[in-house]
Amino acid sequence: MQDNSEEKMGSSRRDFLKKSGAVTAGIVAQGLLDNGANAAPAPRAFPDNPATAEAMPTRNLGRTGYRTGIFSLGGQAAIEQPHNEETAAAIVERALDLGVNYIDTAAQYGGSERWSQRYIGQVMKRRRGQTYLASKTHDRTRDGSLRLLEESLKLLNTDHLDAWQLHHVTTPDDVERIFAKGGAIEALQQAREQKLVRYLGVTGHTDPELLMECLRRFPFDQILLALNAADKHHLSFMEKLLPMAVDRQMGIIGMKIPARGRILSAWKPQPGGYSPFEGPAKGPGTLTMKEALYYVLSLPVSTVIIGCDSVAQLEENVKLARAFTPLSEQQLAALAEKTEAIARQALFFRRWA
Repeated sequence: MQDNSEEKMGSSRRDFLKKSGAVTAGIVAQGLLDNGANAAPAPRAFPDNPATAEAMPTRNLGRTGYRTGIFSLGGQAAIEQPHNEETAAAIVERALDLGVNYIDTAAQYGGSERWSQRYIGQVMKRRRGQTYLASKTHDRTRDGSLRLLEESLKLLNTDHLDAWQLHHVTTPDDVERIFAKGGAIEALQQAREQKLVRYLGVTGHTDPELLMECLRRFPFDQILLALNAADKHHLSFMEKLLPMAVDRQMGIIGMKIPARGRILSAWKPQPGGYSPFEGPAKGPGTLTMKEALYYVLSLPVSTVIIGCDSVAQLEENVKLARAFTPLSEQQLAALAEKTEAIARQALFFRRWA
């Protein structure tokens, strides 16, 4: 059943992207659906979660050769909240039980106390070998990033990361500082040479051109980019950045799928307003979680990361991933149209000024 689903998936993505002019069918097939024969040799054994194969469809993480479940766990939501270890650890434990084999976190999640890494690290003490573990540096310098890496490894109770990524590249100045002499890119290269990290990545939410410039300057292995059904309405990441990443056979990880709930019809605005990062929202969104998730999974992504507030929410997301079938071009277009009226709140993380 899984193989048939992937076959349909490849066909749907190829038709969709070919029509948009984003990428050819051959590139999509080679970048996401190959058998890993051309992948670079791994310096150590990949993580192996025995529950993954039966839990949900899997895809290649770009040219790395690793196969990840299509749903992965993000280290925000409950997992970054202060003094929330019982809930957070339960979510991580249950995710692994359910076959999740990719977990994403960051030094910045949970503020200076690094709550997200602390909670995940408690589970990694016993189950590190079951998941691909990715973290990030928000420091733009070599030395500052290396200090964050040392702290991340300690908090996560591991001697290496499967991926270390540049966090939230937001401005042209970020790009220049990262690639300047003594910049963070030197830390990433050094960490990989010392086998403290396996693969290198870059992440961002705000402007696709900034991430494209990063890809022009360095051959990253993976990219974490903000994608949801409202994408085409403002500074689209699908238009040029996504096909660029596919063309380079990168591992492509989607985030901001439900836009912290703002794209969902079940979402209720909270009283008291919102921070500038979160943006305004006048009312609920227009999609179900199934529609929001299936839209992004019908694009050429390796997996999506979603932070969860509870074990029940996690279980529902995994259930949806298990039952995933790709959407047609017409269905994708219809969902994008449904989000036009709420694009501002669904894309609150983009640059609007």
